[in-house]
Amino acid sequence: MNYKKYLIIAGFLISFFPFVDPPVALLFGIMLAIFSDNPYKKETSKLTHKMLQFSVVGLGFGMNAVSAIEAGKNGFIFTLTGIAFTFILGIILSKILKVERKTSMLISSGTAICGGSAIAAVAPVIDSENEKTSVALGVVFILNSVALLIFPAIGKYFNMSQTEFGYWAAIAIHDTSSVVGAAAQFGKEALQVATTVKLARALWIIPVTFIAALFFKSEIKKIKIPYFIFGFIAAVIINSYFTQFHSIYEFIYFISKRGLVATLFLIGTNLDPKTIRSVGFKPLLMGILLWVVVSAGSLLIIKL
Repeated sequence: MNYKKYLIIAGFLISFFPFVDPPVALLFGIMLAIFSDNPYKKETSKLTHKMLQFSVVGLGFGMNAVSAIEAGKNGFIFTLTGIAFTFILGIILSKILKVERKTSMLISSGTAICGGSAIAAVAPVIDSENEKTSVALGVVFILNSVALLIFPAIGKYFNMSQTEFGYWAAIAIHDTSSVVGAAAQFGKEALQVATTVKLARALWIIPVTFIAALFFKSEIKKIKIPYFIFGFIAAVIINSYFTQFHSIYEFIYFISKRGLVATLFLIGTNLDPKTIRSVGFKPLLMGILLWVVVSAGSLLIIKL
């Protein structure tokens, strides 16, 4: 049992070295999950959540406020249209495939907004059972991993600019970790656009949670607001207007990028065969179809 613990610790630490790219870290984590299992799923899941938040806040120290505001403003229409379209398509697909109502709502929420964070926020509001929540998380988890690996190659194939890829990644990839990981491979400008637009998108958790409560006629409970987004905004402002500490900001930015790679390694360690089998065919098919249509549609609109 101990060797598994040491493998996870070693992989986590190695991920901080500059020669380890995001997809390599993710694949290494997945390989460990498949061939040696992760006996510390609960612990790595908690650490993943914290690492992602700290890394995203730290990335703000490498971004300019004017550029971030411009990216967020330009991405607003994409975000609003994308969320509405995703939920409508999700309802249609759930009817055709006969996917259970709460499960389909969670998959649609994860696809429309920000993956696991959206699912975690909506699940208690609609009184989702643990099994249904786990299925939705599994679907998003699998597709996130695929997106991180293939999106940069697709972006290069279609000769997307840094800005175009940033918008596309923020709209078409579920979780913030995979959005940032994919954009980081494409370039610094893509990373700034993708991070800003994705975090602005994540704030839609609040209205969507209220709508879900009304739709399911549930009591509105405590909403999990992603407060770390405000830390990111503060970091962007500090970096833009208190430039005398630029060398410190550059170090924080570098550590944050490496922290994100380590986060992706931890995510990979939880993607084992058991997780994949637990998803089920129909929910996975719904998630794939929803994701493919949203990805292809947004790519077409951006390139027009």
